[in-house]
Amino acid sequence: MIKKYLLAPGPTQVPPEVLLRMAQPIIHHRSPDFTPVMEEVKEGLKWLFQTQNDVLIMASSGTGAMEGSISNFMSPGDKVITVNGGKFGERWGKICKAFGVNATEIKVEWGEAVDPAVIADLLKKDPSVKGVYVQASETSTGVAHDVKIIGEIVSRYPNTIFVVDAITALGVFDIKPDEWGIDILITGSQKALMLPPGLAFASVSDKAWRMNESAKCSRFYIDFKKERENLKKSTSAYTPAVSLIIGLQYVLRTLKEEGLENIFARHSLLAQATREGVKGFGLELLPKTSPSNAVTAVKAPEGFDGQQIYKRLRERYGITAAGGQDHLKGKIFRISHMGYCDKFDVITAIAGVEMVLKEMGYHGELGSGLKRAEEIFIKNI
Repeated sequence: MIKKYLLAPGPTQVPPEVLLRMAQPIIHHRSPDFTPVMEEVKEGLKWLFQTQNDVLIMASSGTGAMEGSISNFMSPGDKVITVNGGKFGERWGKICKAFGVNATEIKVEWGEAVDPAVIADLLKKDPSVKGVYVQASETSTGVAHDVKIIGEIVSRYPNTIFVVDAITALGVFDIKPDEWGIDILITGSQKALMLPPGLAFASVSDKAWRMNESAKCSRFYIDFKKERENLKKSTSAYTPAVSLIIGLQYVLRTLKEEGLENIFARHSLLAQATREGVKGFGLELLPKTSPSNAVTAVKAPEGFDGQQIYKRLRERYGITAAGGQDHLKGKIFRISHMGYCDKFDVITAIAGVEMVLKEMGYHGELGSGLKRAEEIFIKNI
């Protein structure tokens, strides 16, 4: 028997209590039974997003909210700026192309954070740009972009919205959309929200809603305005993912019990221990600066295949992590420490990495990374 450990950056682990909640008999989404669930969830999401704005709920993966943040606020021919610092930053450009939106792409070396000054310079040269699109946490590289500084820059332009993909950031580290000038902030259920895939969320500012009135891109199912109108009545435009929303109700209660500051501190500690643990075993991180507290991207040692490390972790020890994507495939592997994750998940991950690499002939000393991680945890009890 091999016990399974899910330490990939999505889907992440789901607490047993949440699974049990979602296993209850289904209820009808237009019945009085579901209304109080939606009422509690929509207020809880405002708390989690740290916003006074409505937080829309859609039956979709996070990519649906990414698409909606373009199609609901732009018209064909509009100009936007996108940051491509990884696989998901690249996706912004692909979505823009699908809707005829002209994207100026800032290409950032995968593993580095975007320089906000580059965005400031582009906006200064062309203030007709309608939107700036970036990740708070680039899942494919383990890098966090400085969305606070970028928000300060974009907020100087009254006809430009700032859109942040926080799919692996919300509920991991502090993001204040109302204070930082983030007009649209999106996330998905299968990351720090500790749920299965299937829900996407988006908070939308008044500034963005004004742009929605004149946006002409085609849309039908992912219609933010329609969802907002229905949310006011504590319902949804179309059939919602009822069981997932019932699970979300329970998740939000548990997160409130923990408190935002404690949630952010927990993720920070787990990330620090993971980073120091792999470095203690002689490995290098991919991010040169600004590593994300959601996921750690680790370089495969010279002469070792990162895909094989990822594969052996799963096959030999039941640890599902993640490999690299596109040109990073075989060069890195990634370990998640967000959501339903604690100290011993990190210990398990580092032990698995040490054992796999030792089996593959790596020179590191067994236990050296574990020792480093354990010392960090003990120091912070």
